Amino acid sequence: MKKFLKLALTVLMLVALISFQNVEAAEFNHALLSQTQLTESASKDIPKIIMRENPNDITIFGEPVATQSQMVKFILARNPKPKINCSVEELVSYYYEEGAVEGIRPDIALCQAIKETGTWNYGGDVTPDQNNYCGLGTTGGGVKGGYFPTPQIGARAHIQHLLVYTSTRPTKRENVDPRYDHIVNNRRDVFGNIHTWTGLNGVWASPGHNYGQEILGLWQQALAMYSGGESVGQVAREGNTPEDRAANFVLSGLIHYGEKNFTSAEADFQAAVNITPDEPDALWDLALAQEKNGKVAEAIQTYDRMLQIKPNFETGYYNRGLLKLSRNDYNGAISDFKRALQIESRFVEAQNEIAIAHFRQGMYNEAWQDIQIAAKINTTNDIVNSNYAKLKACVK
Repeated sequence: MKKFLKLALTVLMLVALISFQNVEAAEFNHALLSQTQLTESASKDIPKIIMRENPNDITIFGEPVATQSQMVKFILARNPKPKINCSVEELVSYYYEEGAVEGIRPDIALCQAIKETGTWNYGGDVTPDQNNYCGLGTTGGGVKGGYFPTPQIGARAHIQHLLVYTSTRPTKRENVDPRYDHIVNNRRDVFGNIHTWTGLNGVWASPGHNYGQEILGLWQQALAMYSGGESVGQVAREGNTPEDRAANFVLSGLIHYGEKNFTSAEADFQAAVNITPDEPDALWDLALAQEKNGKVAEAIQTYDRMLQIKPNFETGYYNRGLLKLSRNDYNGAISDFKRALQIESRFVEAQNEIAIAHFRQGMYNEAWQDIQIAAKINTTNDIVNSNYAKLKACVK
C-alpha cells in the first residue's frame, strides 16, 4: 500500500510538472543579457514556537490561542500588501467573530486561508474580488469557485465549511457555504467526521498528504509574533522538564528576534538546541538567527540537521538553497529548490530561484524556460513577473 501511494504521488507530481512545462525555447540578444540582473525571492525568515502538542491532537473546534494582533502582524509580515477588500484588521476580526459563533478556531482557520490564498497574493484560479479565502468550489483547470459579496461573508463561508467537516449540527447563522449541502448529502464519510486539522489531509486538498501539518506550521509562526514589550517571564511556560526549558529559551529568543537583537536570539536558540538537539523547530529558529548574523556555513549545517529530522519541510530546502546560491553552489542550490518543488509543486519562489541559478551559469535557455514555468505557477508574483519581462526583452 505504501509503495502504491508513493507511486501515485510521483505520478501526480509529474503530471503537474508536465502541465507547467509547455514553454518556449528561444534565441537571445547576448548584449542585453550581459546587462540584465534577475531579482531573487526573499528567504522565509519567520521563526516558530516549539509545538508541544501532538499535531494530530489539535482540533478544529476550540478557542483561539493566537491573538488578533498576532494574526494581523503575521499576515503583514508575509505580505505587506494583501489583496483583500477590507483592512487586515477587519478581516482578522471577521474570522474571530465568525469562529466564535460556530466554535471553530479562527487563528488556525486564518492560517488555512493564508495557505490557500498565498497570503492573499493569489495567482491561481481564485481572484481577490471573490472574497473566497479557502478555495471553496475550485477544482483546478480554471474553475474559479464561489463568489461572496463581502469579506465577512467570505470568512463566514470558510468557517461554516470547516463546521460541516467537523460537526453534524446546523450552522448558527444563515448558511452561506455553497458546498455545505454537497458535504451533507454526498460525503457522508466526511460530514461531521473530521475533528483535527491533520484530518483534512487528502480530504480538503488532494493529494494533500501534509496539508494539516503545513497549516499548523503557519500557526506556529503566527504564535511567534510578539507585539513588543513582553518579558521572558510574561511568556514563559510552566514546568522544569528539558522540553519546558528548551521551549522557554525559544520564547526568549523569539522576543530578541522580534527586537532584531539577532545575537541574543541566536544564543537563546542555541541553548534550546543544546537541551533538545532533535527539536526541528528550535533548529529552524537557530538557522534563521545564524543567517541574520551572516553565518552562512553554520546556517547551512543547521538546516542539514533540521532536514534530517524533518525531511518533508519544503521551506527548509528553499532557505538552504538560497544560502548555497549565495556561495555559487549552483548545483546544490538547484537540487534544494527542486526538492522543495517536489514537496510543494506551487512553490513559485523555488522555481524563480532555479531560473536565477541557471542564468548565473550562463544557461540562458534553461533560465528562460524556468521563469516561464514560474509565471504559469503564479500569475501575480511581482518578482517572477519582473524577471519574466527582463528575460523576454532579451529574446530575439
